[in-house]
Amino acid sequence: MSTNRRSFIKKSIIGAGLLTGANLLGNEAYAYGESFKSSKISLNDGDVILFQGDSITDVGRDRDNRKANDTNALGRGYALLAASELLNKYAAKNLKIYNTGISGNRVPDLQKRWAEDTLAIKPTVLSILIGVNDFWRTIDRGAKTTVEEYKSQYQQLLQETLQKLPNVKLIIGEPFAVKGVGHITDAWYPKFLAYQESAREIAKEFNAILLPYQKIFDNAQKTAPGAYWAADGVHPTLAGAQMMAAAWMDCIK
Repeated sequence: MSTNRRSFIKKSIIGAGLLTGANLLGNEAYAYGESFKSSKISLNDGDVILFQGDSITDVGRDRDNRKANDTNALGRGYALLAASELLNKYAAKNLKIYNTGISGNRVPDLQKRWAEDTLAIKPTVLSILIGVNDFWRTIDRGAKTTVEEYKSQYQQLLQETLQKLPNVKLIIGEPFAVKGVGHITDAWYPKFLAYQESAREIAKEFNAILLPYQKIFDNAQKTAPGAYWAADGVHPTLAGAQMMAAAWMDCIK
């Protein structure tokens, strides 16, 4: 790829910036530095919004249903809750919203199905939440995925995406875990923190809006115990899913 082409691709993402969720983040600016400017996504008529990821995004969706804006196709989690608000709030914009998250997925799994489950849909807004399984499988199933592999594979995925969809608006969800709840033991730390840091670095590198879910779940425990938001420490309860959806909506102008 030529230098000019690479420069064009990186500059063509709209929505570079940070999240300043007043309720969930306590008005804190979550950023990487002064040069990382605050911005939110402006939706256009006919936008195609895709939620992509693992079980936290999947949540029992009908994987044979490829329809846009269909309850069964959107699952029962934050993607459905965010989609319902989007469709209600922006009824005149003719949005098309999809969910292709699959339970248990890691970045290598996304790579294998990316052409069909992402690029073929041609999203104009792409929201990705991936990473908890990339680490978790090293704990419970002996997977050998390193944090370096997680980061490089994620980078390759986004580079391919920008080559095919240079104007896509990216939202990167930080993988999260509620420490001391369910599966989340001391064995996760400090190694899991490096996967989270990699997701944050990727968001910065690709000028994506970052959803700092770890900070959001940490702050939520000031009002209710961790299990109230994620019963097993990873998968959100109904309250946790609504909190995630609200944070996601805070990315939209």
